[in-house]
Amino acid sequence: MQPAKILVADDEQNLRRVLVALLRRDGYEVVQAATGLEAIERLAEVDVVITDLRMPGADGMEVLRTASKNHPHVPVIMITAYGSVGQAVEAIKAGAFDYIEKPFEQDSIRSIIGKAIGQAAANRTAPRQQLYPASDPEAKGRYGLVGSSPEMNGIFAIIERVADTPSTVLITGESGTGKELVAKALHEQSSRKGEPFIKINCAAIPKTLMESELFGYEKGAFTGATSSKPGRFELADSGTLFLDEIGEIPVEMQVKLLRAIQESEFERVGGIKTLKVDVRLITATNRDLEQEIKNGNFREDLYYRLNVVPLQIPALRLRKGDIPLLVEHIIKKFNERLKKNIQGIADDALALLEGHSWPGNIRELENVLERTILFCKGERIERVDLQLNSNAPDVPMPSRSTASGAMAPVVDEDLDEDEAVAGELAGAASGSLKDIVRAETSRVERELIIKALEETGGNVTQAARLLKISRKSLQMKMKELGLRDKDG
Repeated sequence: MQPAKILVADDEQNLRRVLVALLRRDGYEVVQAATGLEAIERLAEVDVVITDLRMPGADGMEVLRTASKNHPHVPVIMITAYGSVGQAVEAIKAGAFDYIEKPFEQDSIRSIIGKAIGQAAANRTAPRQQLYPASDPEAKGRYGLVGSSPEMNGIFAIIERVADTPSTVLITGESGTGKELVAKALHEQSSRKGEPFIKINCAAIPKTLMESELFGYEKGAFTGATSSKPGRFELADSGTLFLDEIGEIPVEMQVKLLRAIQESEFERVGGIKTLKVDVRLITATNRDLEQEIKNGNFREDLYYRLNVVPLQIPALRLRKGDIPLLVEHIIKKFNERLKKNIQGIADDALALLEGHSWPGNIRELENVLERTILFCKGERIERVDLQLNSNAPDVPMPSRSTASGAMAPVVDEDLDEDEAVAGELAGAASGSLKDIVRAETSRVERELIIKALEETGGNVTQAARLLKISRKSLQMKMKELGLRDKDG
C-alpha cells in the first residue's frame, strides 16, 4: 500500500524540519510549504495537511477554507502556539480536523495523524459534494440536493418536517448514497445553521481513542495529555453533531454515549466537572442496527434513543429517474474542475447509465463520469466513451516509443482489441511474467501521461493534477519513460 502523503506548512523552518523528520521516520511521504499560498497550491496532491495557524500572506484559516471548498476530502490539522488554543478550537468549528499545540508531544502528533489518515480514507470512499450552487437557476431539487423523483421528494418532506426540531435523526442507506449531505441539509435548514456543524466518522477513530474524541480530556489524563482538550460534543455546543458510521462505536462506549444524549451532559476523560451542552444529534450508518442488536454489537436502548426520526436514503438504482439530473450536474462540476467543455450526453449513453445497477451508488456514478469527461475527445459524451467496469481508459495510440526511444510495433487498427493485446504479450513471452507485467504497466502509464499532457497543452503541473500525482512524481516518470521532451 502506498504511504499517506502529508503536507507540512509552516513559516518556521526548524519546526518544519522536526515534523518532516518525525513523519518520514514513521513511513509517511512528506511535502513542505513555507507559506500559506504555497500550501494552497499543493492541496491537490496530498492526503492530510498540517498547517500553522499564523503564517505571512495566506494564513492557516485561508488554507482551511480553500481545502474545505476545493478538496473537502483532505483533513486539515492546525498547529497553534500555547495560549492560542481558542483560535484552534474556532478552526475546528470551521471545519478543521484537529489541532496540535506547540510545544508538541510526539505521541500526540502520531495519534492525531493516525486519526486524520483514517478520516482521509473514509472521505475518499464518501460521495463528493452533490449540491447545486444556490445561484444555479437550473437546479432541480430542494435544500440544495439533486433529485426530483418521488423517492427524493419523500426525503425532502422529512427534512422540512424535522430540520428545525431537537429530535435525533438516524440516517440509513447504502454506502455512497449521500447520507452526510442529508445531515448537512438538516443542519442548514434549522435555526442552528449559524452554529457549528461538527462531524466525526466513527469508523476512522481507533476504539481506544473514541471516548476522548467525543468528550475531550483533562491535562494529565493519560500519557501525552499535556493540556486539556475539548471533545466533539463540547465543540458542537449550540450546533449540530453528526456521528457517521455510528454502528462502529464500541459497545463499552455506547452506554456513555447514551447518557450524554439523554442528559446532555458528560465529563472529560480524567475530569470530575460535569459539562452541560445543547447539541442536536444526527447519526448515520450503512449497517442493519437491528441485526447488530441481535448479534450483541449494539445496545437496544441506544438504538431507540437514536432512531427517533428514521430517514432511509434510497439507493441510486431505486431512483433512476434522477440520473439525468445528476449527470447534468456532475458534467458541470467536472467541466470546471478539469477545464473541459462537455456540452451534454448522447441519449444512448444516458440510457446505458440508466440501465446500470450502480452498486456503488452516486459515488460510482461520479467516478465513471469523471473518468469519461477526462478522456472524452468530443464535446458530447457518446456511448463509446463510457467505461462502466474499467479503472483506466483505453487510449489508442498509432505508435509508441519505448523508454529507450525505440519505436514499438504499430498496432493495426483493424485488429480486434483482444488480438492486439495478445500479440503484444506474445512478443514479450520470451521474458518472465514479471517482465511482461512491467512492460505492460509502462505502456499503460506512458499512454495515460501522453493523453494527460495533450489535454493540458503540455502543462506538467496541470497534467499531474489530472493524474492525481505530484508534479515531481510525474517528471520522474516522464524521464523514466523517455517523455521529458514533452515537458513544456
